[in-house]
Amino acid sequence: MSMMSTESQSAPRGHVRVVYLGPVAPHWRVDSEFGDRPVIEEFRQRVLARLLLLPPHDPQFRRNRERVVRDAERENLVLEWDLGLPDQEGGS
Repeated sequence: MSMMSTESQSAPRGHVRVVYLGPVAPHWRVDSEFGDRPVIEEFRQRVLARLLLLPPHDPQFRRNRERVVRDAERENLVLEWDLGLPDQEGGS
């Protein structure tokens, strides 16, 4: 329990926005506003490995999105999603 409260109080190591580019592959772009460049770059590579050929409507996307969210939590990164859909919730 104390470990969880310590993690939530520490400052994030960076910010990452995953942007859906459209129906033609590659489907995704990963942007960063701040953070340690090597950490962000390694995270970006893992995100693209999981999502590169998956559009948001693909059933595999939901499973891989959850993996990306857990990975961001482990790395203590602020994760934002931009799926380009006004009625879709964008953040996680």
